[in-house]
Amino acid sequence: MNAQPSLPDFLSLTLLDAEATAHLGEALASRLRAGDTVLLEGHIGAGKTHLARALIQARLARIGRVEDVPSPTFTLVQVYEDADGEIWHADLYRLTSPTEVDELGLTDAFGTGLCLVEWPDRLGGHFPEDALHIALELEGEGRSIRFAGGGDWPQRLAGLAV
Repeated sequence: MNAQPSLPDFLSLTLLDAEATAHLGEALASRLRAGDTVLLEGHIGAGKTHLARALIQARLARIGRVEDVPSPTFTLVQVYEDADGEIWHADLYRLTSPTEVDELGLTDAFGTGLCLVEWPDRLGGHFPEDALHIALELEGEGRSIRFAGGGDWPQRLAGLAV
């Protein structure tokens, strides 16, 4: 597990609107696999849940499933099954201590499921070293998105466009 990322951004995108954010989620869906952890950072309303929802729905569509993907703000974690195993979507905004993460079972899912984590600062830095960091920031009607991560992330996301 990594204490604090000090990784440089390897990709930056500008998204013009919410539809472009959804297209990015769909594009990311095919580049992720079981065992990946994606840390979604940004202020309230930056598009973290919108991106995660589009990604999950695209993965479920590959196996012919159409499912509502609600924000896990109040449930904290939603788990979905796709062809590769479990997809964990966590919103940790309401947590007050990193120790609460263990009670959710999220750390057990790291390395086996595909984990999408909103508000990863609530993890206290306890996330896989090879996690993909996605920072979203509002820019007018659109968003700027920055990607950081080591390992093979730069190669896996090369050519990513929306």
